[in-house]
Amino acid sequence: MKQVDIDYIDKVGIDKISDHVLDFINTRLKPSVIKNDGKQTPYKGHPAFISMHACACCCRNCLNKWHNIKKNTELSSFEINYIHDLLMFWIKSEYDKFKINHE
Repeated sequence: MKQVDIDYIDKVGIDKISDHVLDFINTRLKPSVIKNDGKQTPYKGHPAFISMHACACCCRNCLNKWHNIKKNTELSSFEINYIHDLLMFWIKSEYDKFKINHE
């Protein structure tokens, strides 16, 4: 993550970031059919987007290939929680590393 991402987390707080991550999962990954699958997640603009690419959770193709989550089926609650927890773990880890390295 870059300084702008760290500043954004500092501004809105980690709980709000968690809410955003869940919203992005529900709108960009949960549906069984996604018209723009493979192109729905930008590479920058929000810490969640960066984490989605870093963790191979950016599209249903990557979820299928790297996490064995089937395409063309709506994500289950378990899968949503799994993705959310993975993304939040990555965000928190990167945030902590950034803070330690820039003290």
